[in-house]
Amino acid sequence: MKTVILKISGKALNDIFITYKWISEIKKINEVFGNLIIVHGAGTSISEWSEALGLEAKFINGQRVTTEKVMDVVAAVQSGILNSKIISKMTTNGIDAVGLSGIDRGTFVAENINLDLGNVGIPKVVGDVKWIDDLLKEGVTPVFSSVCRNSSGSLMNVNADIFTEVLAAALKVDSVFFVSDVTGVKLEGVVQKLINEQQIINGIASKEITDGMIPKLSSCLQLLNNGINKIWIGKNPKIEVENEIKINGGTWIVKSA
Repeated sequence: MKTVILKISGKALNDIFITYKWISEIKKINEVFGNLIIVHGAGTSISEWSEALGLEAKFINGQRVTTEKVMDVVAAVQSGILNSKIISKMTTNGIDAVGLSGIDRGTFVAENINLDLGNVGIPKVVGDVKWIDDLLKEGVTPVFSSVCRNSSGSLMNVNADIFTEVLAAALKVDSVFFVSDVTGVKLEGVVQKLINEQQIINGIASKEITDGMIPKLSSCLQLLNNGINKIWIGKNPKIEVENEIKINGGTWIVKSA
């Protein structure tokens, strides 16, 4: 059996669980690959809750500036409200799933990446990941919030794309699908069916690739470097299975020739 990580952005979550067709697609992905892991963000919801609590939403290169108060909102919304809603929806529709975060089982520790960002970190694997494989063997779908801790035990806000990258490398997964609110990666004003490493590097340098796409595509580069070559970004993936797995629309990320 193969393992796929379905990373769902915070912006895409609302659309994804409104209709049954999304549950149907998740079931199909699980059937085709045999093992499914979900990682989710919470971007829009965090901003909405922060605003309601009088906290300004600030970003640097697509990363949320996270003070102690904002971190409380991140943990409450991402690991609490949204993770619970996802598990509830999946369980109600017959999918055996468990809600998790980067804190569980001591597997990840996040190191601060930029003091200007506050409690924002890059995770590294410090524990065994076998327990995740064991869940998959039992037919359970792990659903991860990307909230982590640092070495002192303080909560850390980790970009869900970056968390996906580290998790995928640790588990040596077969494929990673990034589901977002965008139809794919745009270069020169056109959604590309396929882009390579050099195009990503050039797009970031020229500022054609901006905001949240920067950490997402930077994670894709790292995934390619770690030998994970089936990477897709887009909206509303529709899985087709013939001689091989196909997805309508979106952008495939490949190594440069």
